[in-house]
Amino acid sequence: MTHFSVVDSRVVVVGAGRSGLAAARLLARRGARVTLSEAGPGIAQAESLAGDGIVLESGGHRDATLRAADLIVLSPGVSPRVAEIAAARRRGVPVISEVELAARWLRGRLVAVTGTKGKSTTVVVTGRMLEAGGRRAVVGGNIGVALSSQVESSTPDVVHVVEVSSFQLELTETFRPWIAVCLNLSPDHLDRHASFEEYAGAKARLFANQTPDDAMVINADDPHVLQIARSGRARALRFAVETPLAEGVQVTADGIARRSADGDECLVPMSAVRVPGRHLLSDIAAAAAVGTLVGIDAGAMARAVGSFRGLEHTLEFVGESAGVRFVNDSKATNVVAARAAIECFGPGLVVILGGRFKGGRFEDLRPALAARGASVVAIGEARPRVRRALEPEVDVLEAETMDEAVRLAAARSRPGGAVLLAPACASLDMFRDYAARGAAFRDAVAALGSPVAENDGREQ
Repeated sequence: MTHFSVVDSRVVVVGAGRSGLAAARLLARRGARVTLSEAGPGIAQAESLAGDGIVLESGGHRDATLRAADLIVLSPGVSPRVAEIAAARRRGVPVISEVELAARWLRGRLVAVTGTKGKSTTVVVTGRMLEAGGRRAVVGGNIGVALSSQVESSTPDVVHVVEVSSFQLELTETFRPWIAVCLNLSPDHLDRHASFEEYAGAKARLFANQTPDDAMVINADDPHVLQIARSGRARALRFAVETPLAEGVQVTADGIARRSADGDECLVPMSAVRVPGRHLLSDIAAAAAVGTLVGIDAGAMARAVGSFRGLEHTLEFVGESAGVRFVNDSKATNVVAARAAIECFGPGLVVILGGRFKGGRFEDLRPALAARGASVVAIGEARPRVRRALEPEVDVLEAETMDEAVRLAAARSRPGGAVLLAPACASLDMFRDYAARGAAFRDAVAALGSPVAENDGREQ
């Protein structure tokens, strides 16, 4: 916690999503004169914002307001390249992200998790491990509760376990996690970042302010992670699924173990892991690495993992119809995540793929799809790109809507097979967000007629 003050400062929060609303209310409570700038026509919370003393400007970002600000706080969904924001920055107005703002006032310790995929799973499992071990853990950030909403209840005994994206990290200045976790790194969000190098540079901000008193948990299987971690000064703890480690957290045939010169200490037996896919096993290994640094005992870790059945929209079984399983992985918003999902299945697979393209190579999916004799139903703006990348090795159909995509996939599938929604794209061309896309898939599966859904304990 710092002595950062905004009393009587003119602060503009840009973007009225969950993070922006939380930041605006936090700033108002801390004595700032707050304006919330929203590009859309208005928001449902306008009346309550006025009651908090927050001025709402909707229908576009106003140059005069931004130029007159003492500080601008950006929601993660708003690019710093927006013309009005870029102009204010050129005039010397400081611009920071919502997590940077909130972290300046936290009194508890901060565990920050980033990566191209797997962040939400790792954050949730880490939070459960800490709670099982008797620590006060609050989970949130880019999922769940915004970090700004956690500030007022932050005390020295709280551990804030937060998911942070490249959008949030790129505008950090003093952000310093006690434990920084980087899961993996591959091209993503190239519709916003100018290059993979710029995207990786934003992720590297995670380590920028750490000292040797802090720790970083890094994936030894990922050379890009190892590369950006080289600039960090914190002590490193590696984890790996594939790479043999002399020291670190290693996935073995029997489970997840802390490996050292004294031998292996089992942290989580494989029998406790209830989620599919080696990529999710990697996420659990990362959580276990954090657990060891915090001092959580192996029994508590195993109990936490044993009760975890996965997250909604992450390899979520949503039903079965005519002997075909339907699986929702709407959170697979990039090519690497989609490939990992595809590799969880055998022959008889049909994949619903597409949306708003944000970088990567659909061609990288071709070997995994061809090896399974899989078909693809392409949706959204990326349909032509999907077809060009995959044909003729992979049969590609096209659909205008999610309902049509599910019907086509069901017609192409056979008993014993599976239909997988793994879009490898953003959702914003057709849906509000990935959750709305996953819900539409679930509804379309239900409309097929008497699918058998199972309550497997998944949660948002």
